[in-house]
Amino acid sequence: MTISQIDILVERLRTIVGPTSLILDDVERGAYSCDGLTSHRAVPQIVVVPADREELVAAVRAVIDSNLPWVARGSGTGLSGGALPDEEGVLVVTTRLNNILEVDPFSQIAVVEPGVVNLDLSKAVMSYGLYFAPDPSSQIACSIGGNVAENSGGAHCFKYGFTTNHVLAVEVLLPTGELVWLGSEGMDGPGPDLRGVVIGSEGTLGIVTRVVCRLMPLPEIRRTLVAYFDSVDAAARAVSDVVARGITPAAIEMMDHLAIVACELATGAGLDTSAESCLLLELDGESDEVADEFLAVREVMSLHGSLHVWEAMNEDERALMWLARKAAFAAAGRVAPAYIVQDGVVPRSALPRVLERIGRLGKESGLAILNVFHAGDGNLHPLVTYDPAIEGQEEMAEEVAAKILTLCLDEGGSLTGEHGIGVDKVCHMPDMFSDSDLDTFSRLRSAFDPKGLCNRGKLLPTPRLCGERPGRYQPHPLEQAGLGERW
Repeated sequence: MTISQIDILVERLRTIVGPTSLILDDVERGAYSCDGLTSHRAVPQIVVVPADREELVAAVRAVIDSNLPWVARGSGTGLSGGALPDEEGVLVVTTRLNNILEVDPFSQIAVVEPGVVNLDLSKAVMSYGLYFAPDPSSQIACSIGGNVAENSGGAHCFKYGFTTNHVLAVEVLLPTGELVWLGSEGMDGPGPDLRGVVIGSEGTLGIVTRVVCRLMPLPEIRRTLVAYFDSVDAAARAVSDVVARGITPAAIEMMDHLAIVACELATGAGLDTSAESCLLLELDGESDEVADEFLAVREVMSLHGSLHVWEAMNEDERALMWLARKAAFAAAGRVAPAYIVQDGVVPRSALPRVLERIGRLGKESGLAILNVFHAGDGNLHPLVTYDPAIEGQEEMAEEVAAKILTLCLDEGGSLTGEHGIGVDKVCHMPDMFSDSDLDTFSRLRSAFDPKGLCNRGKLLPTPRLCGERPGRYQPHPLEQAGLGERW
């Protein structure tokens, strides 16, 4: 696109959203150069921050008419580079669309705009005895639109499921400029589940403009405990034993020694930093049922050699312990100046074996690896720490992170549980999916986005000649010679 064409688009956008909602300054655009995956950065040509749905729809349609690539961005808390801008295109930011449009406590639904912060929705419906179950660790900042894009989960997804289990319908502005509703206000709408196709598509099939959220009744009681162990292996085996007994906790989170130390330094919550690992386990439901399950859980912890068990005696203590757990990613800064977090999934039975192999990778590389994760569903979150000031450490961290994903796949797991593929894991997709699978995904994507301009370069490995290598994009020799191009 020529400079004059960009100028034409800028003027059209200025007419739609006004000058204060259009960011053109080099420094200000740089503030949007990455999401939570800070190792990948790109500065967009234009950043537009619409004030409402009408401005959003009109602005995106103007960008579509210009044939310029575009990326949607919510709060920017994603960890796979899903909201990484396109250097040749426009970044559309949804944070100002933050209204809760409707709450129907009888039907237990809420209609929200994509910029509504996750935790704010639960606070808004608490007076009705309801809440929004998906609770990513970033729930104080992440937006519902981003949760939809990544199919986010959180600590309580073991019992309550992911975003897809709590979103009934979405209004989507497609890359063709068409505005459509997908899904219905019932759990089983007619026809193909296009709602489910869009949820977790990482912003590659359009931009969500409204979301119909399913709300849950607040449980009668919650009981939260932390069990400490002298090894990661013992804690992992305790997790499998709890589930084998038919108990479904609301959450089972694990932290290893390094994670415990980092979280305690950051929050002062009272974690036992002498332990090698701990399980943060929460039961909820009816009082009698929770009481019986709690006794069974205490028995399991004892059988697997728990050093001691701490129980939250009130809501303040419970909130403090969850603060410590959800601060883990930020707390890693107490251990090292930078890290790469992975998001692979393994069967619960494989946890002891995989965690031991991750520990070996850390020792062999000399890089500290913090493990803090959703143990109930085997969703690992290893934080591979490094110092970018030390030459070669960042590349080594990328190699270790890639090896961890290979471990997960070797155990019959997957590349991601909730963080998404984005740009971080895109070159690993052929390790998990066949050429036929990837071709099917590509055809589906093309049906939604014929021009291929919506969040391009994410989720699916393009071009195939990139060599599917992990880490930053490496141009192919044919591309460097001007004989091929990235598409």
